[in-house]
Amino acid sequence: MNESLVVNDSSATPVAGEALSWMEAESPDHNVSLEFSTSPFNFPINPWDIMLCLSGTVIACENAIVVAIIFYTPTLRTPMFVLIGSLATADLLAGIGLILNFVFQYVISSETISLITVGFLVASFTASISSLLAITVDRYLSLYNALTYFSEKTLQYVHLMLLGTWGVSLFLGLLPVLGWNCLDEPASCSIVRPLTRSNVALLASSFFAIFVLMLTLYFKICKIVCHHAHQIALQQHFFATSHYVATKKGVSTLAIILGTFGASWLPFATYCLVGEREYPSVYTYATLLPATYNSMINPIIYAYRNTEIQRSIYMLLCGCFQANGAYRSRSPSEV
Repeated sequence: MNESLVVNDSSATPVAGEALSWMEAESPDHNVSLEFSTSPFNFPINPWDIMLCLSGTVIACENAIVVAIIFYTPTLRTPMFVLIGSLATADLLAGIGLILNFVFQYVISSETISLITVGFLVASFTASISSLLAITVDRYLSLYNALTYFSEKTLQYVHLMLLGTWGVSLFLGLLPVLGWNCLDEPASCSIVRPLTRSNVALLASSFFAIFVLMLTLYFKICKIVCHHAHQIALQQHFFATSHYVATKKGVSTLAIILGTFGASWLPFATYCLVGEREYPSVYTYATLLPATYNSMINPIIYAYRNTEIQRSIYMLLCGCFQANGAYRSRSPSEV
């Protein structure tokens, strides 16, 4: 019998023909599963699944615009925009993954597609989080090595960070497909089936490590900014005030990013470590849905607030500026 998108219930077996959604909020004895329904059109759609699909649609649309803008604008080829493009691509894939998961779970019954879908989502969200770390590192380097930032060496660092980001993300996404899943051992399932408890613990621990590293870099950036401000005050270099204000703006933006990042992902990462498969699935929904909002907010913080991307949007949509207009390439600390 094909299993439905069962939220693992060790005490009961689904009746033939009965379909359960990915995460059934109605049943307190079920936890999350990513398998697919056996009767896709004989039961109401779970409202939580609808919200996740809507979230994925908004995420995909927002980030598709950012990816298109960066791809079709030759002036946006600096390391900063390359990393922003990586983040937007990862979030775009995450949004597409949420949409596909909704479609597949109510239309197709297949363990293979279930594993591919969850692996795709794991890889996409991992790439998104890792891209945020790469952008934080880039902003730190732009302040710590301001004189040599715009060099070939910086571009090499960016390419290495991108290679590491997507390499690790692809590896983690392939783990469930390659066998690290609980389909053969239901007792080892986590709050998100078919991921095992150890798999989810690895992902959550990786998130906490990245979050701590980002906080550390943010603290160092704040120290650099304070040092700059002290030098300006001592030397009375009023001409450097604009640079300091721009740098302070960049740090403020980074604080917003970290706050949004933590508020979005910390609840779900924490629940991944403490939650059990027998817990009501509504807890998983309530923590997972806010985590998706981070991918919805990222393009607003990183892209749409940036004046160069705004100009590119005007060029493509309104023709208000010349396509070959020269822009001043800014450092990440000014974004």
